Amino acid sequence: MDGVPDGVPRVPEQRRPDSTPTPSEPSTTPEAQWPAETAALRFSVLGPVRAWRGDEPVATGSPQQRALLAALLLREGRTATAAELIDALWGEEPPSQALAAVRTYASRLRKVLDPGGEARRSGGTAATAVLVSESGGYAVRDLAEDALDLTVAQDLATEAEKARSAGELCHARETLRRALALWDGETLAGVPGPYAETQRVRLEEWRLQLVESRLDMDLEQGCHAEAVSELTALTAAHPLRERLRELLMLALYRSGRQAEALAVYADTRRLLADELGVDPRPGLSELQQRILQADPGLAEPSSPAPEPAAVPVRPAQLPATVPDFTGRSGFVRELGDILASAEGRVMAVSALAGIGGVGKTTLAVHVAHQARAAFPDGQLYVDLQGAGARVAEPETVLGSFLRALGTADSAIPDSLEERAALYRSVLAGRRVLVLLDNARDAAQVRPLLPGTDGCAALVTSRVRMVDLAGAHLIDLDVMSPDEALALFTKIVGEERVASERKAALDVVAACGFLPLAIRIAASRLAARRTWTVSVLAAKLADERRRLDELQAGDLAVKATFELGYGQLEPAQARAFRLLGLADGPDISLAAAAAVLDLPVEDTEDLLESLVDTSLLESAAPGRYRFHDLVRLYARACAERDELPPSERGSALSRLLDFYLASAAGVYAIERPGDRLVDHLEATSYPGLRFDNRHAAQDWLYAEAICLLACVRQAAGRPETLPRAIDMLWAAHDLSESGANSKEYEATAQALVGAARSHGLGRAEARALMTLVNVHHVSGRFEQAEEEAERAIRLAQESDDLLPVCWARNARGIIALYQNRHADGEEHLSRAIEHFRALGDRPGVAAALCNLSRIHLATGRTQSAVALAQEGIDIYDAMGNALRGANARYALGLALTQSGELNSAAERLQEALEVFRDSRQRLWEGMSLFRLAEVDLAARRAARAAANAEMALTVLRGIGGEWRRGNVLTVLGRALSGIGQSGRAHVCWQEAAGIYEELGSPEAAEVRALLSPVQAA
Repeated sequence: MDGVPDGVPRVPEQRRPDSTPTPSEPSTTPEAQWPAETAALRFSVLGPVRAWRGDEPVATGSPQQRALLAALLLREGRTATAAELIDALWGEEPPSQALAAVRTYASRLRKVLDPGGEARRSGGTAATAVLVSESGGYAVRDLAEDALDLTVAQDLATEAEKARSAGELCHARETLRRALALWDGETLAGVPGPYAETQRVRLEEWRLQLVESRLDMDLEQGCHAEAVSELTALTAAHPLRERLRELLMLALYRSGRQAEALAVYADTRRLLADELGVDPRPGLSELQQRILQADPGLAEPSSPAPEPAAVPVRPAQLPATVPDFTGRSGFVRELGDILASAEGRVMAVSALAGIGGVGKTTLAVHVAHQARAAFPDGQLYVDLQGAGARVAEPETVLGSFLRALGTADSAIPDSLEERAALYRSVLAGRRVLVLLDNARDAAQVRPLLPGTDGCAALVTSRVRMVDLAGAHLIDLDVMSPDEALALFTKIVGEERVASERKAALDVVAACGFLPLAIRIAASRLAARRTWTVSVLAAKLADERRRLDELQAGDLAVKATFELGYGQLEPAQARAFRLLGLADGPDISLAAAAAVLDLPVEDTEDLLESLVDTSLLESAAPGRYRFHDLVRLYARACAERDELPPSERGSALSRLLDFYLASAAGVYAIERPGDRLVDHLEATSYPGLRFDNRHAAQDWLYAEAICLLACVRQAAGRPETLPRAIDMLWAAHDLSESGANSKEYEATAQALVGAARSHGLGRAEARALMTLVNVHHVSGRFEQAEEEAERAIRLAQESDDLLPVCWARNARGIIALYQNRHADGEEHLSRAIEHFRALGDRPGVAAALCNLSRIHLATGRTQSAVALAQEGIDIYDAMGNALRGANARYALGLALTQSGELNSAAERLQEALEVFRDSRQRLWEGMSLFRLAEVDLAARRAARAAANAEMALTVLRGIGGEWRRGNVLTVLGRALSGIGQSGRAHVCWQEAAGIYEELGSPEAAEVRALLSPVQAA
C-alpha cells in the first residue's frame, strides 16, 4: 500500500523487549566484582548484523550464525524454539544436522557475547547470561533499552509521531532524520534464510514510510526546492510507489515547475498501465487536477492540525523604550486606542509623520511596548532607512521577518511577491505588532503590512503617507514648552534645574522644542557636573555656536546636531567629522581606526564616547553607524571645519588602503603563490592579518557591502581610482559566490566608466577584467569577449602585462564555449607564455587547465588529461587548494571523456568539497552538474538526476541562463533514463527555449531530443 496514514508510521509487530527483574538492594555477592559486560553490548540489524562491546566490535561469526542472532534480537526477549530457529534459518528444506548446527551457533554466540560467563559460573558465582537457553529454545535478554538500533529507531519514530501531533514539525522532522540515520545500507545485509528475507521486506517498507513522512513534513515547512532532488532519486528507485510520485509533483509545483509536475503524473499513469494495468489512485489524480487549475491551496503548506500558540517563534524585536519618556499623552492614548481595536479588524495601521528628530521613533516604541500584552504572538521591528541613499529593500526585510517568525532559510522564496504572500500566511491566526520605522514612502511599506485581522502596524516616516490606504495618520509636531522642560529635567536632574528654571526654559527654546535636540543638550549637561544650566543657555544664545533655528525640515535637525557637535572635545569632533565621510551602512572598528589613523584601542574609546552623546550608534559589537541625518551633518562639518581640507581625502585614502590591503590578504591566503597580489597598487596603510582561510573568508563576506561602497566612493577621484579597481579585482570572489554578485557588477560598470572618463588606460584595462569575470560568470560570453579584447589593447598600450595574461586566459575559455577551438588554443598558448614571463606559476596552471578543455573538445583526450594533471601538480606544490579544485574539475572532465569514470567522479568530488568550503556557489553547482554527467555515462541515471537537481538549486541566481540550459539538458537525459520521459520532455523544452533565445548551437541538439522518435 502506497498511502501513508496521518502521523509517523510505526514499525509493524514490534514490542518492547522483556526485561529480567533486578534486585531492589545493591548486590554484595561475588558476581558484583565481575565486569558488567552485558551493559556495554550494542547490536545493529538496520544494516549488517553486528555487535559491539563499548566501542570494540564483537565477532558474530558465519552468515548462518548471524542469522540466528538476528532472529533472536528481532524477537526482543521472547524465546524462540529450536524448531522456529531451524525454520528461520533454512525454511522447508533444513539440513539433516540442523538442530546440532543451531546448538553450535548458540554456543559460539554465548561465548563471544558473554566471555566471562563461564569463568564466573565455574567460580560458583551466579551469572545472568545474555543468550539464555529456555524451554528447548533460546532468547537474548538483559539488554539496555538502547542496545538495539531497531528499538532506538522505533522510540524515535514514536517521539516524532507525538511531536507532529502536537504541531512541533521542526522537532518531528529532526527526530525522524535521526531515526533514518540509523540505517546503514540494506537491513540484515548478507543474512540468509526465509525469516531474514521476510524481516528485510517488512523493515524496508517501514523505512520508506518514515522517509515519506519526513518528506511530507519537509513540504509542510516549505522545503520544496530541496526535496525535489531526493524525491527524484527515490521515485527512480521505487517507480511504482505512488506516494513518492505525489510528493514529487507537489514539490515541483511549489518550486514553480508546474509543467514538470504534470509530466510526473503522465509518466506515472503510463508506467502503472504498462506494468500493472491500473490507473493512478484517486489522490494522485486529484492532485493533477488541482495543479491544472492552479489551486491556491497548493501554494501553501497544509498542516494536519493547527499549531498551538506556544509553538511558533515569538519575536520580541522592539528596541528598548527610553526610561525618561515624557509627554505626548494625547498621542499615546490615540495610538493605544487604535492598537487595542486590532482584534476583529482586518488590520490596524497608524502612520506617524514629522521632521527628523521630532520623536517619531521614541513615541512609536513607547506605545508599542505599552500594547505588547494585546499582541501575545510577538512584535517585529525594522529600520527601513528611508532617509538614506540606500533604503532597505522590502524583500530583504521580509526575509528577516520570516526568519524571526521561525521560517527556515531554505523555505524563504526569492521574489518579493512570494515572500509577501508567505509572510501573510505565517501571520495568519496570530496577533503580531509590526513597527516599521523610518519609511521612505507607502510603496516601501505596503508589502510589509500583515494584512490579517488581529495584527497591527505602526509606521514612522518623514512624509505623510496619504496614499497608504486605511492608515490612521498622525502628524507629530515639536513638544510643548512644558513637555520640553519636563524632558530636560528628567535627564539633567530636578535639583540642577529647579534653581535655574528660566535658564532651562531658554535652553529648550533654543532647541526649538525638538526632542532630539533637547536630549542631546541635556545629556551633555548631565555629563559635565561643573557646568550650570546658565552656562549651557549662554552657549546656545551665542549664534556663533549654533545654527540659526529654522521652522521646518532638515535645517531644524541640523541646528540640533550643531548643539551636540559644538560640545565635543577636539578629538571627538575630528572622529565625528571624518567617520561621516565614509559610505556604507556601518563601519567596523578596524576600518574606523584606518579613517582616523589611530590605534584600535584609542579609536574604540573615541567611538564609545560618541555613542554616549547619541551622535553615533553601536550597531553591534565592534561595529558603528550614524543615523542617516547625522551622517549628512557630519559631512557638512567635515567640509566646513576639517583643516587642512586635504585631510578629508587622506582619511578616505587610508580607508581604501585598509580595504585593499585586507582584500589582498584574503586573496593571498586563499591562493598561495598567486602573483596578482604582487601587481596591485601600493598601499600606505596596512590591512588585517588573518590566521586561516576561513577567518579571511568571513571577513570578506561580512565587509562586502562596506567594501563595495568604498570602491564606488573612490571611483570619483582619479588619484584613488586605480586602487579602487585593484581592490575590486582582489575581491572577485564576491562575484563568483552569488552573495553580492549584483552589487559587484554595478560597481565594476561604474569603475570602467570612471576610468574611461578620466582617460586612465591602465586602470580601465584592469577594471575591464573585473567586468569580464562578471560577464563570464553570468554566461554573457559575447560581452565578455568584447571587454577582454579591449582590455588587452589598453593593457598592452600601458605595458601592464597582468591584465593581458588574464584577458587571454578568459578569451580562451570563452572561445571554448563558443566552439572556436583554434582561437581558444591560440589565446591560451599566448596566456601561458605571458604568465611564464611574469613568473606566475598559478597563472600558468590556470591556462594549462583551460587548454586541457580545448584539447578535450578537439578529441585529444590523452593530452587533455596530461595538461590538467600538470596544472594540479603546480597548484598542489604551492598549497593552493582553491585553484587546485579548479584543476581537479578540469581533470574530471578529461577523465570522463576518456572513460575513466570512477577516477573522474573522485576528482570532481574532491573539487566539490573545496568549492563548498570556500563558498564558491558557481563552481559548486558546476561540479554537481559534471558529476551528473559522469553518472549518466556510468548508467547511474537516478544518481545523475539527483546531482543535476542539486546543481539547479545551487546555481539559482548565478551562472547565467546558458549554464542553466546545460543542466536542464542533462537532467532531462537522467529523467528519461529512469522512465520519467514526460518530465524529461519539459526539461528539454525549457533548455531549448533558453538556447534559442541566446542563439546557442546547443538548441539543435536539444530539439533532436524532443523529436517524436527520441520522445518515444
